[in-house]
Amino acid sequence: MQEKGSADAGAVVVGSGPNGLAAAITLARAGRSVRVLEAAEVPGGCLRSDEGTLPGFTHDTCSATFPMAVGTPFFSGVPREPFPVKWIFPQAALAHPLDDGSCVLVTRSVDSLAKSLGRDGAAYRRYLGGFARRWKDLAADILKPALGLPSHPVLFALFGARALWPVSATSRAIFRTPRARAFLAGMGAHSVMPLEHPFTSSFSLFMCASAHATGWPIPGGGAGAIARSLAAYARALGVDIVTSRPVRSWDDLGGAGSVFFDLAPGQIAAIAGDRITGRKKAGLQGYRHGPGAFKVDWALDGPIPWRAADCSRAATLHIGGPCEEIELAERLVARGLTPENPFVFLVQPSLFDPSRAPSGKHTAWAYCHVPNGSAVDMTARIEAQVERFAPGFRDRIIARRVIPPSGFERLNPNLVGGDIAGGANSPLQIFFRPTISLDPYRLGPGVFICSASSPPGGGVHGMCGVNAAARALCRERAKG
Repeated sequence: MQEKGSADAGAVVVGSGPNGLAAAITLARAGRSVRVLEAAEVPGGCLRSDEGTLPGFTHDTCSATFPMAVGTPFFSGVPREPFPVKWIFPQAALAHPLDDGSCVLVTRSVDSLAKSLGRDGAAYRRYLGGFARRWKDLAADILKPALGLPSHPVLFALFGARALWPVSATSRAIFRTPRARAFLAGMGAHSVMPLEHPFTSSFSLFMCASAHATGWPIPGGGAGAIARSLAAYARALGVDIVTSRPVRSWDDLGGAGSVFFDLAPGQIAAIAGDRITGRKKAGLQGYRHGPGAFKVDWALDGPIPWRAADCSRAATLHIGGPCEEIELAERLVARGLTPENPFVFLVQPSLFDPSRAPSGKHTAWAYCHVPNGSAVDMTARIEAQVERFAPGFRDRIIARRVIPPSGFERLNPNLVGGDIAGGANSPLQIFFRPTISLDPYRLGPGVFICSASSPPGGGVHGMCGVNAAARALCRERAKG
Protein backbone atom coordinates (compact mmCIF):
# COMPACT_ATOMS: atom_id res chain seq x y z
CA MET A 1 0.00 0.00 0.00
CA GLN A 2 1.42 3.39 -0.95
CA GLU A 3 1.67 6.03 1.72
CA LYS A 4 1.00 9.64 0.91
CA GLY A 5 4.23 11.61 0.54
CA SER A 6 4.90 15.29 0.95
CA ALA A 7 5.46 17.47 -2.10
CA ASP A 8 9.08 18.35 -1.25
CA ALA A 9 11.71 17.41 1.30
CA GLY A 10 14.97 18.88 2.48
CA ALA A 11 16.59 15.50 1.87
CA VAL A 12 15.44 12.48 -0.09
CA VAL A 13 16.68 8.98 0.64
CA VAL A 14 16.23 6.55 -2.25
CA GLY A 15 15.82 3.03 -0.90
CA SER A 16 14.71 1.92 2.54
CA GLY A 17 17.10 -0.87 3.42
CA PRO A 18 18.76 -0.67 6.84
CA ASN A 19 21.31 1.82 5.53
CA GLY A 20 18.69 4.03 3.89
CA LEU A 21 16.59 4.07 7.05
CA ALA A 22 19.70 4.73 9.16
CA ALA A 23 20.56 7.72 6.96
CA ALA A 24 16.99 9.05 7.22
CA ILE A 25 16.97 8.63 11.01
CA THR A 26 20.35 10.35 11.38
CA LEU A 27 19.22 13.31 9.28
CA ALA A 28 15.87 13.56 11.08
CA ARG A 29 17.58 13.52 14.47
CA ALA A 30 19.56 16.54 13.28
CA GLY A 31 16.32 18.37 12.54
CA ARG A 32 16.26 17.88 8.78
CA SER A 33 13.12 17.23 6.77
CA VAL A 34 13.44 13.79 5.17
CA ARG A 35 11.46 11.79 2.66
CA VAL A 36 12.26 8.15 1.81
CA LEU A 37 11.28 6.75 -1.59
CA GLU A 38 11.01 2.95 -1.76
CA ALA A 39 10.20 0.98 -4.90
CA ALA A 40 8.78 -2.01 -3.02
CA GLU A 41 5.40 -2.15 -1.31
CA VAL A 42 6.98 -2.18 2.15
CA PRO A 43 10.18 -0.63 3.53
CA GLY A 44 13.15 -2.72 4.60
CA GLY A 45 15.21 -3.74 1.59
CA CYS A 46 16.74 -7.12 2.48
CA LEU A 47 15.01 -7.12 5.87
CA ARG A 48 12.03 -9.18 4.81
CA SER A 49 10.03 -12.16 6.03
CA ASP A 50 7.30 -14.06 4.22
CA GLU A 51 5.47 -17.36 3.95
CA GLY A 52 7.56 -18.39 0.99
CA THR A 53 6.91 -22.13 1.15
CA LEU A 54 3.61 -22.92 2.90
CA PRO A 55 1.08 -20.99 4.99
CA GLY A 56 2.22 -20.67 8.59
CA PHE A 57 5.93 -21.07 7.79
CA THR A 58 7.74 -17.73 8.15
CA HIS A 59 11.01 -17.46 6.24
CA ASP A 60 13.59 -14.68 6.18
CA THR A 61 13.79 -13.77 2.52
CA CYS A 62 17.35 -12.45 2.67
CA SER A 63 19.14 -11.67 5.97
CA ALA A 64 18.43 -14.06 8.87
CA THR A 65 21.09 -13.72 11.59
CA PHE A 66 22.26 -10.33 12.88
CA PRO A 67 25.70 -10.29 14.52
CA MET A 68 26.02 -6.52 14.00
CA ALA A 69 22.56 -5.40 15.06
CA VAL A 70 23.40 -5.58 18.77
CA GLY A 71 26.10 -3.46 20.36
CA THR A 72 27.02 -1.48 17.25
CA PRO A 73 26.75 2.32 17.18
CA PHE A 74 23.56 2.78 15.16
CA PHE A 75 21.42 0.07 16.70
CA SER A 76 22.67 0.90 20.19
CA GLY A 77 21.40 4.43 19.68
CA VAL A 78 17.86 3.46 18.71
CA PRO A 79 15.54 3.90 21.72
CA ARG A 80 13.99 0.64 22.82
CA GLU A 81 10.39 1.85 23.04
CA PRO A 82 9.93 2.78 19.36
CA PHE A 83 12.10 -0.18 18.30
CA PRO A 84 10.26 -3.15 19.84
CA VAL A 85 12.30 -5.94 18.26
CA LYS A 86 12.48 -9.01 20.46
CA TRP A 87 16.02 -10.28 20.08
CA ILE A 88 16.36 -14.02 20.64
CA PHE A 89 19.75 -15.30 21.71
CA PRO A 90 20.32 -19.00 20.95
CA GLN A 91 22.25 -21.13 23.41
CA ALA A 92 25.18 -20.94 20.99
CA ALA A 93 26.04 -18.44 18.26
CA LEU A 94 27.39 -21.04 15.85
CA ALA A 95 27.93 -24.75 15.27
CA HIS A 96 30.35 -26.17 12.70
CA PRO A 97 29.68 -29.91 12.21
CA LEU A 98 32.53 -32.22 11.25
CA ASP A 99 32.68 -35.57 9.49
CA ASP A 100 33.59 -37.45 12.65
CA GLY A 101 30.13 -36.74 14.08
CA SER A 102 31.26 -33.93 16.38
CA CYS A 103 30.95 -30.17 15.98
CA VAL A 104 32.71 -27.01 17.02
CA LEU A 105 30.22 -25.13 19.18
CA VAL A 106 30.73 -21.40 19.72
CA THR A 107 28.97 -20.03 22.80
CA ARG A 108 29.48 -16.69 24.49
CA SER A 109 32.17 -18.37 26.62
CA VAL A 110 35.69 -18.14 25.20
CA ASP A 111 36.76 -20.68 27.83
CA SER A 112 34.26 -23.24 26.60
CA LEU A 113 35.37 -22.98 22.98
CA ALA A 114 39.05 -23.02 23.89
CA LYS A 115 38.53 -26.18 25.94
CA SER A 116 36.70 -27.88 23.05
CA LEU A 117 39.61 -27.10 20.70
CA GLY A 118 41.95 -29.21 22.83
CA ARG A 119 45.60 -28.53 22.16
CA ASP A 120 44.64 -25.54 20.01
CA GLY A 121 42.74 -23.90 22.84
CA ALA A 122 45.64 -21.77 24.03
CA ALA A 123 46.39 -20.71 20.44
CA TYR A 124 42.79 -19.63 19.99
CA ARG A 125 42.93 -17.53 23.14
CA ARG A 126 46.06 -15.79 21.85
CA TYR A 127 44.50 -15.28 18.41
CA LEU A 128 41.30 -13.81 19.82
CA GLY A 129 43.17 -11.64 22.32
CA GLY A 130 40.89 -9.17 24.04
CA PHE A 131 38.77 -8.49 20.96
CA ALA A 132 35.65 -10.28 22.21
CA ARG A 133 35.79 -8.48 25.54
CA ARG A 134 36.20 -5.12 23.78
CA TRP A 135 34.01 -5.90 20.80
CA LYS A 136 31.91 -2.73 21.07
CA ASP A 137 35.02 -0.55 20.91
CA LEU A 138 36.45 -2.60 18.05
CA ALA A 139 33.19 -2.61 16.10
CA ALA A 140 32.80 1.15 16.48
CA ASP A 141 36.23 1.72 14.94
CA ILE A 142 35.87 -0.87 12.17
CA LEU A 143 32.48 0.51 11.14
CA LYS A 144 33.85 4.02 10.71
CA PRO A 145 34.80 5.32 7.25
CA ALA A 146 38.04 3.72 6.06
CA LEU A 147 40.12 6.86 6.59
CA GLY A 148 38.53 7.81 9.91
CA LEU A 149 40.84 7.96 12.90
CA PRO A 150 40.19 5.12 15.37
CA SER A 151 39.00 6.05 18.84
CA HIS A 152 40.97 3.13 20.27
CA PRO A 153 44.22 3.19 18.27
CA VAL A 154 46.09 0.49 20.20
CA LEU A 155 43.18 -1.96 19.98
CA PHE A 156 42.71 -1.13 16.31
CA ALA A 157 46.43 -1.61 15.56
CA LEU A 158 46.47 -4.99 17.29
CA PHE A 159 43.47 -6.05 15.22
CA GLY A 160 45.09 -4.75 12.03
CA ALA A 161 48.27 -6.73 12.64
CA ARG A 162 46.25 -9.95 12.60
CA ALA A 163 43.70 -8.82 10.02
CA LEU A 164 45.95 -8.37 7.00
CA TRP A 165 46.86 -12.08 6.69
CA PRO A 166 45.06 -14.70 4.60
CA VAL A 167 42.89 -17.05 6.67
CA SER A 168 44.57 -20.06 5.07
CA ALA A 169 47.99 -18.89 6.26
CA THR A 170 46.73 -17.87 9.69
CA SER A 171 45.01 -21.20 10.38
CA ARG A 172 48.09 -23.21 9.46
CA ALA A 173 50.43 -20.94 11.38
CA ILE A 174 48.57 -20.95 14.69
CA PHE A 175 46.49 -24.18 14.73
CA ARG A 176 47.63 -27.81 14.67
CA THR A 177 44.31 -29.64 14.48
CA PRO A 178 41.92 -30.01 11.53
CA ARG A 179 39.06 -29.17 13.89
CA ALA A 180 40.32 -25.66 14.67
CA ARG A 181 41.40 -25.02 11.09
CA ALA A 182 37.96 -25.92 9.74
CA PHE A 183 36.25 -23.63 12.24
CA LEU A 184 38.48 -20.67 11.33
CA ALA A 185 38.03 -21.28 7.59
CA GLY A 186 34.26 -21.18 8.06
CA MET A 187 34.51 -17.84 9.82
CA GLY A 188 36.75 -16.53 7.06
CA ALA A 189 34.26 -17.54 4.37
CA HIS A 190 32.09 -14.60 5.47
CA SER A 191 34.58 -12.48 3.50
CA VAL A 192 33.16 -13.89 0.21
CA MET A 193 36.77 -14.09 -0.95
CA PRO A 194 39.24 -16.90 -1.61
CA LEU A 195 40.74 -17.67 1.79
CA GLU A 196 44.26 -17.39 0.36
CA HIS A 197 43.70 -13.64 -0.14
CA PRO A 198 45.09 -10.94 2.16
CA PHE A 199 42.68 -9.39 4.68
CA THR A 200 40.43 -12.45 4.89
CA SER A 201 41.64 -12.85 8.48
CA SER A 202 39.95 -9.54 9.28
CA PHE A 203 36.60 -11.23 8.66
CA SER A 204 37.40 -14.40 10.58
CA LEU A 205 38.69 -12.51 13.61
CA PHE A 206 35.80 -10.04 13.62
CA MET A 207 33.24 -12.84 13.32
CA CYS A 208 34.89 -14.81 16.13
CA ALA A 209 34.86 -11.76 18.40
CA SER A 210 31.26 -10.93 17.56
CA ALA A 211 30.10 -14.51 18.17
CA HIS A 212 31.41 -14.41 21.73
CA ALA A 213 30.29 -10.83 22.30
CA THR A 214 26.79 -10.79 20.79
CA GLY A 215 25.72 -14.41 20.49
CA TRP A 216 24.50 -13.80 16.90
CA PRO A 217 20.83 -13.08 17.70
CA ILE A 218 17.76 -13.60 15.54
CA PRO A 219 14.67 -11.34 15.65
CA GLY A 220 11.44 -12.76 17.00
CA GLY A 221 8.94 -13.17 14.17
CA GLY A 222 11.52 -12.78 11.43
CA ALA A 223 13.74 -10.14 9.82
CA GLY A 224 10.73 -8.12 8.73
CA ALA A 225 10.23 -7.13 12.37
CA ILE A 226 13.47 -5.13 12.23
CA ALA A 227 12.34 -3.26 9.12
CA ARG A 228 8.92 -2.48 10.59
CA SER A 229 10.46 -1.19 13.81
CA LEU A 230 13.07 0.99 12.07
CA ALA A 231 10.39 2.43 9.78
CA ALA A 232 8.15 3.16 12.78
CA TYR A 233 10.98 4.94 14.58
CA ALA A 234 11.79 6.97 11.45
CA ARG A 235 8.15 8.04 11.15
CA ALA A 236 8.11 9.00 14.83
CA LEU A 237 10.96 11.40 14.00
CA GLY A 238 8.91 12.92 11.17
CA VAL A 239 10.38 10.97 8.25
CA ASP A 240 7.92 10.59 5.37
CA ILE A 241 8.21 7.09 3.87
CA VAL A 242 6.65 6.65 0.44
CA THR A 243 6.39 3.07 -0.78
CA SER A 244 5.68 1.67 -4.26
CA ARG A 245 7.67 4.62 -5.58
CA PRO A 246 10.52 3.56 -7.89
CA VAL A 247 13.09 6.18 -8.87
CA ARG A 248 14.23 5.79 -12.46
CA SER A 249 15.45 9.32 -13.21
CA TRP A 250 16.35 12.53 -11.41
CA ASP A 251 12.93 13.93 -12.27
CA ASP A 252 11.35 11.34 -9.95
CA LEU A 253 13.04 12.95 -6.92
CA GLY A 254 11.06 16.17 -6.85
CA GLY A 255 12.98 19.17 -5.59
CA ALA A 256 15.26 17.66 -2.97
CA GLY A 257 18.01 19.70 -1.37
CA SER A 258 20.21 16.59 -1.13
CA VAL A 259 19.79 13.00 -2.20
CA PHE A 260 21.10 9.87 -0.48
CA PHE A 261 21.12 6.70 -2.56
CA ASP A 262 20.76 3.34 -0.85
CA LEU A 263 21.33 1.76 -4.25
CA ALA A 264 24.01 -0.08 -6.20
CA PRO A 265 26.62 2.16 -7.91
CA GLY A 266 25.43 1.42 -11.44
CA GLN A 267 21.87 2.41 -10.56
CA ILE A 268 23.07 5.68 -9.03
CA ALA A 269 25.11 6.57 -12.11
CA ALA A 270 22.09 5.97 -14.35
CA ILE A 271 19.73 8.10 -12.22
CA ALA A 272 22.11 10.96 -11.43
CA GLY A 273 23.39 11.42 -14.98
CA ASP A 274 25.64 14.46 -15.38
CA ARG A 275 25.35 15.40 -11.69
CA ILE A 276 28.19 12.94 -11.14
CA THR A 277 31.24 13.44 -13.34
CA GLY A 278 34.88 12.50 -13.80
CA ARG A 279 36.54 9.81 -11.68
CA LYS A 280 33.49 9.46 -9.43
CA LYS A 281 31.23 8.57 -12.34
CA ALA A 282 33.83 6.24 -13.84
CA GLY A 283 34.20 4.55 -10.48
CA LEU A 284 30.46 3.96 -10.19
CA GLN A 285 30.22 2.58 -13.71
CA GLY A 286 33.26 0.33 -13.23
CA TYR A 287 32.37 -0.86 -9.74
CA ARG A 288 33.08 -4.56 -9.23
CA HIS A 289 30.41 -6.83 -7.83
CA GLY A 290 31.32 -10.02 -6.02
CA PRO A 291 30.04 -13.60 -6.11
CA GLY A 292 26.34 -14.28 -5.93
CA ALA A 293 24.29 -16.30 -3.48
CA PHE A 294 22.06 -19.31 -4.13
CA LYS A 295 19.54 -19.85 -1.36
CA VAL A 296 17.01 -22.49 -0.33
CA ASP A 297 14.21 -22.14 2.26
CA TRP A 298 12.71 -25.30 3.70
CA ALA A 299 9.47 -26.10 5.48
CA LEU A 300 10.30 -29.16 7.59
CA ASP A 301 8.27 -31.90 9.25
CA GLY A 302 10.58 -31.79 12.27
CA PRO A 303 13.95 -30.42 13.41
CA ILE A 304 17.04 -31.16 11.35
CA PRO A 305 18.42 -34.51 12.63
CA TRP A 306 22.03 -33.52 13.20
CA ARG A 307 24.47 -36.32 14.03
CA ALA A 308 26.17 -33.94 16.46
CA ALA A 309 23.44 -33.14 18.98
CA ASP A 310 25.12 -29.85 19.91
CA CYS A 311 24.22 -28.50 16.45
CA SER A 312 20.69 -28.06 17.76
CA ARG A 313 21.94 -25.54 20.32
CA ALA A 314 22.87 -23.00 17.60
CA ALA A 315 20.66 -21.04 15.21
CA THR A 316 23.52 -20.58 12.73
CA LEU A 317 25.65 -23.35 11.23
CA HIS A 318 28.67 -23.46 8.96
CA ILE A 319 28.54 -26.59 6.80
CA GLY A 320 31.55 -27.55 4.77
CA GLY A 321 33.76 -30.10 6.45
CA PRO A 322 37.54 -29.59 6.70
CA CYS A 323 39.34 -26.35 5.89
CA GLU A 324 40.74 -27.69 2.60
CA GLU A 325 37.21 -28.31 1.33
CA ILE A 326 36.04 -24.83 2.37
CA GLU A 327 39.07 -23.20 0.80
CA LEU A 328 38.51 -25.08 -2.46
CA ALA A 329 34.84 -24.13 -2.62
CA GLU A 330 35.51 -20.42 -2.16
CA ARG A 331 38.48 -20.52 -4.57
CA LEU A 332 36.38 -22.12 -7.31
CA VAL A 333 33.62 -19.55 -6.91
CA ALA A 334 36.14 -16.71 -7.28
CA ARG A 335 37.31 -18.33 -10.53
CA GLY A 336 33.78 -18.44 -11.91
CA LEU A 337 33.25 -22.16 -11.23
CA THR A 338 30.59 -23.92 -9.15
CA PRO A 339 31.86 -26.29 -6.44
CA GLU A 340 30.46 -29.79 -6.08
CA ASN A 341 30.73 -29.43 -2.31
CA PRO A 342 29.79 -25.80 -1.59
CA PHE A 343 30.35 -24.18 1.76
CA VAL A 344 26.86 -23.67 3.20
CA PHE A 345 25.58 -21.08 5.67
CA LEU A 346 22.46 -22.43 7.42
CA VAL A 347 20.02 -20.92 9.91
CA GLN A 348 17.39 -22.92 11.83
CA PRO A 349 15.37 -20.17 13.55
CA SER A 350 12.27 -22.12 14.53
CA LEU A 351 14.26 -24.06 17.16
CA PHE A 352 14.40 -20.81 19.13
CA ASP A 353 11.40 -18.90 17.76
CA PRO A 354 8.27 -21.09 17.68
CA SER A 355 6.36 -18.34 15.86
CA ARG A 356 8.20 -19.26 12.65
CA ALA A 357 6.33 -22.55 12.03
CA PRO A 358 3.21 -24.51 13.03
CA SER A 359 3.49 -26.65 16.16
CA GLY A 360 5.88 -29.56 15.64
CA LYS A 361 7.10 -28.17 12.31
CA HIS A 362 10.23 -26.16 11.53
CA THR A 363 11.87 -23.81 9.06
CA ALA A 364 15.44 -23.63 7.82
CA TRP A 365 17.33 -21.25 5.52
CA ALA A 366 20.60 -21.95 3.72
CA TYR A 367 22.75 -20.46 0.99
CA CYS A 368 26.10 -20.91 -0.67
CA HIS A 369 28.34 -18.68 -2.75
CA VAL A 370 28.24 -19.04 -6.53
CA PRO A 371 29.74 -17.01 -9.39
CA ASN A 372 27.96 -13.71 -9.94
CA GLY A 373 24.82 -14.26 -11.99
CA SER A 374 25.26 -18.05 -12.05
CA ALA A 375 22.35 -20.03 -13.50
CA VAL A 376 23.47 -23.37 -12.00
CA ASP A 377 20.87 -24.99 -9.73
CA MET A 378 22.67 -25.68 -6.43
CA THR A 379 19.65 -27.13 -4.60
CA ALA A 380 20.78 -30.75 -4.69
CA ARG A 381 24.36 -29.85 -3.73
CA ILE A 382 23.26 -27.75 -0.76
CA GLU A 383 20.89 -30.45 0.44
CA ALA A 384 23.59 -33.10 0.04
CA GLN A 385 25.88 -31.08 2.30
CA VAL A 386 23.19 -30.86 4.98
CA GLU A 387 22.35 -34.57 4.62
CA ARG A 388 26.03 -35.39 5.07
CA PHE A 389 25.93 -34.06 8.63
CA ALA A 390 22.23 -34.77 9.29
CA PRO A 391 21.22 -38.13 7.80
CA GLY A 392 17.48 -38.18 7.19
CA PHE A 393 17.27 -34.44 6.57
CA ARG A 394 15.78 -34.83 3.08
CA ASP A 395 12.98 -36.98 4.46
CA ARG A 396 11.82 -34.05 6.62
CA ILE A 397 11.42 -31.60 3.74
CA ILE A 398 7.75 -30.75 3.20
CA ALA A 399 8.32 -27.85 0.78
CA ARG A 400 11.16 -25.70 -0.45
CA ARG A 401 11.68 -22.33 -2.08
CA VAL A 402 14.74 -21.67 -4.21
CA ILE A 403 16.18 -18.19 -4.76
CA PRO A 404 19.02 -18.14 -7.32
CA PRO A 405 21.20 -15.06 -7.95
CA SER A 406 18.70 -13.73 -10.49
CA GLY A 407 15.94 -14.16 -7.92
CA PHE A 408 17.83 -12.06 -5.38
CA GLU A 409 18.28 -9.32 -7.97
CA ARG A 410 14.57 -9.37 -8.76
CA LEU A 411 13.76 -9.07 -5.05
CA ASN A 412 16.21 -6.21 -4.63
CA PRO A 413 18.00 -4.64 -7.63
CA ASN A 414 20.88 -3.68 -5.29
CA LEU A 415 21.87 -7.37 -5.25
CA VAL A 416 23.46 -7.30 -8.68
CA GLY A 417 23.98 -10.85 -9.92
CA GLY A 418 23.03 -12.09 -6.44
CA ASP A 419 25.85 -10.14 -4.76
CA ILE A 420 24.64 -9.84 -1.15
CA ALA A 421 27.82 -8.13 0.09
CA GLY A 422 27.37 -4.83 -1.76
CA GLY A 423 30.40 -5.41 -3.97
CA ALA A 424 33.51 -7.53 -4.36
CA ASN A 425 35.65 -7.58 -1.23
CA SER A 426 38.87 -7.08 -3.13
CA PRO A 427 41.68 -5.52 -1.07
CA LEU A 428 40.99 -2.18 -2.77
CA GLN A 429 37.21 -2.26 -2.36
CA ILE A 430 37.43 -3.33 1.28
CA PHE A 431 38.92 0.07 2.05
CA PHE A 432 37.72 2.24 -0.84
CA ARG A 433 34.20 1.88 -2.16
CA PRO A 434 32.60 2.85 -4.44
CA THR A 435 35.60 4.95 -5.55
CA ILE A 436 38.98 5.98 -4.19
CA SER A 437 38.19 9.21 -2.37
CA LEU A 438 38.81 11.09 0.86
CA ASP A 439 35.03 11.48 1.06
CA PRO A 440 33.60 8.28 -0.47
CA TYR A 441 29.99 9.19 0.34
CA ARG A 442 29.81 12.44 -1.64
CA LEU A 443 29.42 11.73 -5.36
CA GLY A 444 28.57 15.23 -6.54
CA PRO A 445 26.88 18.43 -5.32
CA GLY A 446 24.08 17.28 -3.05
CA VAL A 447 24.49 13.64 -4.17
CA PHE A 448 25.53 10.94 -1.68
CA ILE A 449 25.76 7.15 -1.57
CA CYS A 450 24.70 5.37 1.63
CA SER A 451 24.33 1.74 0.51
CA ALA A 452 26.51 -1.28 1.33
CA SER A 453 28.60 -0.24 -1.69
CA SER A 454 30.07 2.48 0.55
CA PRO A 455 32.18 2.08 3.72
CA PRO A 456 32.12 -0.02 5.84
CA GLY A 457 30.38 -2.37 3.39
CA GLY A 458 27.97 -5.26 3.77
CA GLY A 459 26.09 -6.41 6.85
CA VAL A 460 23.07 -5.21 8.77
CA HIS A 461 24.63 -2.46 10.87
CA GLY A 462 23.26 0.74 9.32
CA MET A 463 26.62 2.46 9.48
CA CYS A 464 26.88 3.18 5.75
CA GLY A 465 23.78 5.34 6.16
CA VAL A 466 24.93 6.90 9.43
CA ASN A 467 28.36 7.74 8.03
CA ALA A 468 26.96 9.25 4.82
CA ALA A 469 24.43 11.40 6.68
CA ALA A 470 27.01 12.50 9.25
CA ARG A 471 29.45 13.56 6.51
CA ALA A 472 26.73 15.52 4.72
CA LEU A 473 25.71 17.27 7.95
CA CYS A 474 29.34 18.10 8.68
CA ARG A 475 29.77 19.66 5.22
CA GLU A 476 26.56 21.60 5.75
CA ARG A 477 27.74 22.97 9.10
CA ALA A 478 31.13 23.91 7.61
CA LYS A 479 29.42 25.93 4.90
CA GLY A 480 27.12 27.62 7.40
